[in-house]
Amino acid sequence: MNPSDGRAAIPVLSLLMRLAERLFGGWVRQLTPGTLRADAMAGLLGAVLVLPQGIAFATLAGLPPEYGLYTAIVPCIIAALFGSSWHVMSGPTNANSLALFAMLSPLAMAFSPAYIQLALAVTVMVGVLQWLIGVLRLGVLANFIAPAVLFGFTSGAALLIAVHALPDLLGLAAAPAHGAGAVLLHVLRQLPSAQPAALAVAAITLTVALLLRRFRRRWPYMLIGLVVATALAWGGSHFLPGASATPSSALRIVGQIATPWPRFELPRISWAQASELVGLAFALTIVALGQAISIAKTVALRSGQRIDANREFRGQGLSNIVGGFFWCFVSCGSMNRSMPNLEAGARTPLSSVFSALLLLTLVALSAPLLAQIPMAALSALLVLVALALLDVARWRQLFFLSRGDFGVALATMVATVTIRLEIAILLGMLLSLMSFLYRTSRPAMRSMGFDSRAPDRQFVVIDDAEHPADLTGRSAGPPQARPAPLGGSAVREVTSEGATGRSAGPPQARPAPLGGSAV
Repeated sequence: MNPSDGRAAIPVLSLLMRLAERLFGGWVRQLTPGTLRADAMAGLLGAVLVLPQGIAFATLAGLPPEYGLYTAIVPCIIAALFGSSWHVMSGPTNANSLALFAMLSPLAMAFSPAYIQLALAVTVMVGVLQWLIGVLRLGVLANFIAPAVLFGFTSGAALLIAVHALPDLLGLAAAPAHGAGAVLLHVLRQLPSAQPAALAVAAITLTVALLLRRFRRRWPYMLIGLVVATALAWGGSHFLPGASATPSSALRIVGQIATPWPRFELPRISWAQASELVGLAFALTIVALGQAISIAKTVALRSGQRIDANREFRGQGLSNIVGGFFWCFVSCGSMNRSMPNLEAGARTPLSSVFSALLLLTLVALSAPLLAQIPMAALSALLVLVALALLDVARWRQLFFLSRGDFGVALATMVATVTIRLEIAILLGMLLSLMSFLYRTSRPAMRSMGFDSRAPDRQFVVIDDAEHPADLTGRSAGPPQARPAPLGGSAVREVTSEGATGRSAGPPQARPAPLGGSAV
């Protein structure tokens, strides 16, 4: 080999590395055989975790089960490569699935070809809106989505998830209407027709999953519960005396998966349908972006990574744009996969890429087995997800720390259950804004003498814990500058987020001490 060839290759490799770093981020230069091994192991865990969730969340969204698996593959790769967080895993989530079903079911029958086309089209619209927010550097808008609104929406979504899971859990026919009240009324009327086999499968799934979550939290308890229930249902249908030859005659099952890998397809909708979807896309964008940035910040608190909200939005937008053309529905970061990904030792976003590729392999090899999963078992998993979302401790904390945030969250939850989801989200944001304006219009004031020692004294109002974190990262002052103690005797109110210390700053950043005798 000519030595000059090696010297000529070095600038090319350096150029490619700079191009990859500019395109994907600084993590590219940290790749080593050790980081690849760690990412591969974390990716295997992510694939195992998302397998049952993808099927269950697709069912919740009113789509065939394979669409949930596709959503855990294509958007997961795109969001990881072009987003900001190194550890957030994107894919199907319970909130997005429920919101999609609630918004599209009045326009078309769930699981129908027309419904599927609407879901793909609105996914592309959501992606375009997310990408534009990132490109226009409007990531600051995420700060106007109050945590209380998202918490109330999540709690309301948990109730809706549990209600909509009841028919399959009891082995009943689907409800003719989609409202929570209509579904409950349908279940009560059809309760005498409940199938004992479906109840038994659901009970086994819940029992196994809850026991494993209690005693073996690091195990994939949802997947194990699903496998045990499916195996027992299949065995009972084949070996019990008088049992039918196939479990499908007694239990509804997932059925054959059309193809284990996603294919390219342009969504086919009319201009009239597109105009109807625009408003829904805005509401879904709010839900998805609120989840994405809050999850990214939460994970960043543990990892110490600094999050660029605009880059994260661009990555999420691209993932939904591309996903909408490959049989995927609206996706965003998932907390119950992102935190295990971090704890499993993931070092770079390649853990998400490995997760998607391993999931594709699992689906291709096990498609006949996935077809035998009872719908009652999936409904039991949805009930388990709903129970996890109903954070009673957080409700109690909100009640004692901030009655205003508690009221906003409660109103949003009630609205989520009783009215259209897009209206409920906007109502929650409006109530949050009104609560903020009410608090700021009643400041604590008292007469004090003039301080002649500092006639040019300036005061800075900090409304978001993100801002101090930004200031600490910018060398705006002299290196010897230190945070000064702040007197908090005139602080009228501290929000629940501030009281619990949920700052999005780096771990080494600490708030300055406050004297709060009158807080």
